[in-house]
Amino acid sequence: MGNGHFFQLRRSKNRRGRGSPEFRETLRSRVAEMRVLVTTWRDPDCDHEAQELIRETALKELDKAERVLNHAPRDREVPGAKLAVAQAHLDTAHSLMLRLAPLEVVKKLLPGLVSVVREHLAATDLRRAQVEEIEQSVQMGGTLTAAQRELLIDTVGVARQALLRENVRVRSFVRIVYGVFAVLTFIVIAIAALAAAFPAVVPLCFGPMDNVGIVCPTGDEPIEETAPKAEKVAPEDKDDAYADVAKSRDYAVVELAGMGAAAVASAVTLRRIRGTSTPYNVPVALALLKLPTGALTAVLGLLLMRGAFVPGLTSLDSSAQIIGWAIIFGYAQQIFTRLVDQQGQAILDAVGGPVQSGATRDHLPEGGS
Repeated sequence: MGNGHFFQLRRSKNRRGRGSPEFRETLRSRVAEMRVLVTTWRDPDCDHEAQELIRETALKELDKAERVLNHAPRDREVPGAKLAVAQAHLDTAHSLMLRLAPLEVVKKLLPGLVSVVREHLAATDLRRAQVEEIEQSVQMGGTLTAAQRELLIDTVGVARQALLRENVRVRSFVRIVYGVFAVLTFIVIAIAALAAAFPAVVPLCFGPMDNVGIVCPTGDEPIEETAPKAEKVAPEDKDDAYADVAKSRDYAVVELAGMGAAAVASAVTLRRIRGTSTPYNVPVALALLKLPTGALTAVLGLLLMRGAFVPGLTSLDSSAQIIGWAIIFGYAQQIFTRLVDQQGQAILDAVGGPVQSGATRDHLPEGGS
């Protein structure tokens, strides 16, 4: 049995997808493998009654993990929280299984156990230091005692708790991002709906520099159609003229343009963000957040131009120019969401914690030990 493979399963969720059926089947096959090992392994130095109690408890934990994994249909994704629960039961069963294993077997599994301790506990942690001393002693030909095994199992349990805290932090962050996404999406839809119902209230229209026409996102109208060509439109009459030309679909078109630009920005950002080692898909949540943000920045940017907030950018000559600026403002949401991206990447980097012991996380065992 490859102990490194057991811990690699925990890090492979990002490759198999969020709660994917494939990862669930991997865990289920792991349950079957551990059930055989729990049933057959016996430590000759351990009391028989104690071994039977440990074996019975380990089998119960495996049953609980299997029930959680069987909760959803085989062809559907399992929620990340349920995968975490199943993994917790597997962790407990694995710790009990190590107590059933002969010390020589645990000795062979030592590299995988030490790697998980290094991955999640700081180099200054005394328990990690003791585990590394045990590893050095075994590498120099020393024996592994029952007391050292208990220390090793306890330290691995602490490392798993650290991983659980990291996963809880990721889940909390993802929930916050999805909550903000839902609120912003509601605002975008509400703005589009209100603008469709009352297009003349705040029209997204502009007057060209020659002051002889009105340009809106989905159309334009020359002033000379309703007034003599030489006659200029008075400033106080512009709002009424804008309201007459504005269309109910103007805001929706601008929001779609901003959303499209935000989608492009999302694709560029995803190229720089590494995948997640948890069942909570942080990159997707960050990408979705950009879409309603881009729609809002497109609308707000044009409103600022409409209000002469930026000198020299108050007059647009065509609908294409308005849509072009909407695209620019939609892409500019990156200014605001970049901080969220950085926080998300920092949280992802925290999952897997410190190594700092001559080997980086990339060098952790990928297969059996």
